[in-house]
This record gives sequence, C-alpha cells and structure tokens, in this order.
Amino acid sequence: MCGIVGFSTFNKKRDSDKNILMQMTKTLSKRGPDEENYYFSNNICMGHKRLIIIDAENGKQPMSRKYNDSVYTIVYNGQLYNANEIRTRLIEEYGYTFQGYCDTEVILKAYIQWGSDIVSKFNGIFSFAIWNEKKNELFLARDHFGIKPLYYTVIDNNIIFASELKALLKYPEVELRIDSQGIAELFGLGPAHTPGVGIFENIFELKPAHFAIFNEGGMRITRYWSLESKPHTDDFNKTCYKIKHLLNDAISRQLVSDVPLCAMLSGGLDSSIITAFASNYYKRNNLPTLDTYSIDYIDNDKNFVKSDFQPNSDNYYINIMKNSFNTNHHEIVIDTPELANALEDAMIARDFPGMADVDSSFLLFCKHIKAGATVALSGECSDEIFGGYPWFFREDALQSNTFPWSIALSERQQLLNPDISLKVNLKEYVDFRYRESLNNVEILDCDSNETAEKRKISYLTINWFMQTLLDRSDRMSMYNGLELRVPFCDYRLVEYLWNVPWEMKAYKGREKGLLRHVVKDLLPEEIVERKKSPYPKTHNPTYLKVVKGMLSDIMKDSNAPINNLLNRKYILDILETEGKAFTRPWFGQLMTGPQLMAYLCQVNMWLERYQPKIEL
Repeated sequence: MCGIVGFSTFNKKRDSDKNILMQMTKTLSKRGPDEENYYFSNNICMGHKRLIIIDAENGKQPMSRKYNDSVYTIVYNGQLYNANEIRTRLIEEYGYTFQGYCDTEVILKAYIQWGSDIVSKFNGIFSFAIWNEKKNELFLARDHFGIKPLYYTVIDNNIIFASELKALLKYPEVELRIDSQGIAELFGLGPAHTPGVGIFENIFELKPAHFAIFNEGGMRITRYWSLESKPHTDDFNKTCYKIKHLLNDAISRQLVSDVPLCAMLSGGLDSSIITAFASNYYKRNNLPTLDTYSIDYIDNDKNFVKSDFQPNSDNYYINIMKNSFNTNHHEIVIDTPELANALEDAMIARDFPGMADVDSSFLLFCKHIKAGATVALSGECSDEIFGGYPWFFREDALQSNTFPWSIALSERQQLLNPDISLKVNLKEYVDFRYRESLNNVEILDCDSNETAEKRKISYLTINWFMQTLLDRSDRMSMYNGLELRVPFCDYRLVEYLWNVPWEMKAYKGREKGLLRHVVKDLLPEEIVERKKSPYPKTHNPTYLKVVKGMLSDIMKDSNAPINNLLNRKYILDILETEGKAFTRPWFGQLMTGPQLMAYLCQVNMWLERYQPKIEL
C-alpha cells in the first residue's frame, strides 16, 4: 500500500523536473513511510512512497522490466488478491519468470502480456500507472469501486497524476479554482461527490472501474466493468451457499500479509462476520491469535441515548465476540479534546471538508491500531450491498426523489453566502446528478416492483454513499500508514448480490435479513439478531461545548475566510441554537448539531490552508 505520483514531459521539460517530482512524492510520506524512489525518462517522471506489506526486498518501486525491445515501468498503490493465480498462469502458459512474490511484478508482467485487458482479470484494490517506453504511452487504472484514489489533471498536453490532491499542488502550474459546479459539488453533495468529478476546475479523479491511455495524441478513458442486471436463477439455499462461499474466499484472500494484521470489531453484524471468518482461518492455519480493535469515547456509557439510528452501544456485543472467538482484543478510548484537535488533520487527509468527527475519530482509531498492526480488515460496505440502511425501508426516504442521505437541500442552500446563493442553485444541480445516475440503472422485465425500486436505491448507495465511506477509510487509514482492507467490497460478491431479488435480501423483513440467515451458524445469536448500529460517535456533551467554542472563535474573526463563502448570519443562528437551526442532518444520520459545527470549522480550516480561488 503506497502513494504514487507522476507527470509527462512531452511539451515541457525543465531543469527543475526532478525537484518537482521529489516535492510531489514527499507530500505522500504518510501513505508510504517505508521507502521512497523515483523514475526519470525522456517523457515521464514517476515517484513512489512505499508502505511495505509483502516481499520487502523484491517489491521496490518504481519497478522496471525490459521485454523484447521496450522498457515498462510501474508505480502502484494497492493489493492484488488473485496475484498467485495470475502469476501461475503467466509462468505456465507464457513462460514468464519472477524475481520475487510481490503483486507489483505480477501487474507489470500481466500488462506486458495482455495490455489493457489486464484490469478485467484483477481482483483487488488498486490504482497504478505503467509507462511504455517504446510507445511513449502511459496506462492508468483504478479498481472496481475506487477504493484506491487516483487524481489527475492535464495542462499543456501533459498529464499530472497522484494518489492525493495535495501532491498535485506541488506541480507549478496546478491552481485551485472553484466555479459554480465546484460550489454545488462541495455544498450540494458534499462530502459525497460525483464519480470522477473534482471540486476544482480541471482536476479530476479517474473513475472507479476505468482505465486511461495517455500519449501525445491526448487521453482516452474506457470503462472496463459495471454492474450488469440479469435474472437471478438460484433458489434460496443455493443463493445462501454461494454468498457464504464468496465471503469466505474474499476474507481468506485478504488475510495474506508479511506484516501484522488485525480486524476492526464493533460487535455489529458485519465486523463480527469478518472477525469470525478471520479467527477460524487463523486457527485452521495454526497462526497466532487474531488481534481485534474497537473504538469508544470517554464517558460514552454515561451519556448514551438510544435512537432509531443508534439503538444500542457496542461494548456488550464486543465482549460476546472476543470471548466466543478468543481474540486478543484492544479497546481504543478517545477523549473529547483529541477528537476536536484531529479535525484539521482529518481535513488534510481528505484534502476537503469531510464527515467532521466521524472522520477525525476514525483517523485517531487508525493511529492507535498502527501501533500494533500495519493491515486491518473492516466490515465496511456490507450495508450497501445487503440493504442495511434505513433508507432501504423508510417510505419517506424512498419517495424523497433525491439522495436519501442528503435531503437537507434547502438548509444547505441557506448556508451559502447570499451573493453566491444567487448564482448557484444547489437543488437544480443535485437533481441533475440524481437523474443522471438513475439513468444508468437497468431494470429487468422480470423484476418485481419492489426489486426494481431497490435496484435504484442500491445503485445510488453503492456509487455515491459507499464511495464516500471508502474515501474516508482510505484517507484516514493511509494518513497513519495503515492499510485497510474491505472484504465485503469484493467485486464478485457485489456482482452476485446485485441480482438477488429484494424479497431474498430482506429475508423475514429484516435489514440484511439474507446475510443474517447465511451466518446464523457462524455467530452467536445475539450478534445475528442485533439491530444495525452505525459507526460509534461521541455522546459526551463536552464535545458540543468544545466545537461550539472553536466555531465561535472563528466567527469572532471578521476576516475568517468562511464569511466569504458561507452565510455568516445563519452560522451564528446555528451557534446560538447549538445546531438546531439546521433542522436536518447534514449527511447521513450522524452529522447533526455538534458534527455540523465541527464541519463548519473544517470548512474554515480548508479555506485557510488551500486558499482556492472562487470564480463564479
């Protein structure tokens, strides 16, 4: 797991290119704290920061291999879970040899053999760039769900690319400009964003499940995979069998590591499934006891209040799991000042205002895990593919005619500076993106009305909400040099579940009813029956006091940049009412009063640090 950067030099070679590349690469030190290397050639410069996971000696990057009359060079961020199968095929069918067992060499030689067809053969999390010296051509690719990031911009027919936006900013000609679309992305959709579309003018992400070819003739982008709607022909028992097999295979593949590995455990259904499969795998293979980690907050047990979206706390269920599977469990406890102080680091990790303390707490969680492990498995993405969120069931959400996790559009519009609000219609832009996305959903004639409806909400959830959480997971974990793996996001599992009828998914009328049935013999009954509870947030009232004080201090400064972008009067109302003036959650169900204030603090921090030019 690493950070990659690079730029072409077709039209602009400078004496300073090496220095520029080194500065770009060093910005990603947190993603790759173990090694740093560079590649310079006639028309390309590439840099790499490495987090060593597998084959320390033979996995150094940039990696070059000569084949026939060309040299191929790769920089790569990710983990390939079917590397062994591809390596074996390349050896047995095509006569390739390998210097080590790292997946980087597998990807490079697979590209030499199959060209752009390689991405359809991969199962993993990846973003990478391969330079073909003979063709003067760059190949870029990103995994099926965009778990690994890849930003790029094209200036004067030169491409500049990097794992994170902050690295692009070290390239001299890159400027941060926000137009009306950027404002709509940031405040109409944020912290979600349209796949591939950046907040800043002329800065993009390569979309998930896409590859690109760049040469002197320009850039060509191609989609290599998508969810395909087709009739589901397996009966209930066969469906359960296949899901269990796919889950076991996905988790087993992701337990391979040369460095310490652990599982995140909240006591919820999803993390418990990961823990159970992983623990059993460790026992079968005579491996040491599995380490598990949970997060909580000081005095949360005293201040917890039950709600529809936070029905119970985690500790009781965590104890059931750690005792049932004999894991070596570590409880991480975060205090209120830590949570608030980490808001700026969380913003820097994302390069954008994000999910406030939902981000900062995860960043701190990963920091503590890193002290004992370098790889962690998470139960993320189960709710998206098995139907676990409230909006799969609530009629008001299903009939909202917008993204159901972000329905406070009128409040979002009111939050804009009045002058900007006159020029940017957030609802109009969000409606456009909503309709555009739904046009990609293929409904079958054999789909029941309920399955057809749930296909739509599933598509939106997978391509928007899940992407936002995956962004959070990658940025917060990699900011601490921790590799996070998400077995539920195995594309084969998602592909299969896409066509399972809703009547099966919601077995017995439960959220994730099918998944509960599949694992009923694997987990304790109390875990199987536990109602969904989201990522834990602090309920300590002192947190509200801290973030209110932070935001109040910002608003006392009449020169604070937030005043140029947002509605000062409305922010003061939010402060006075402790968040209640903003009547609905900013995003999802967790970003309410204290989280909204923390988000506004992040906005001001972001404006101060990145100083974008707003040109409407």
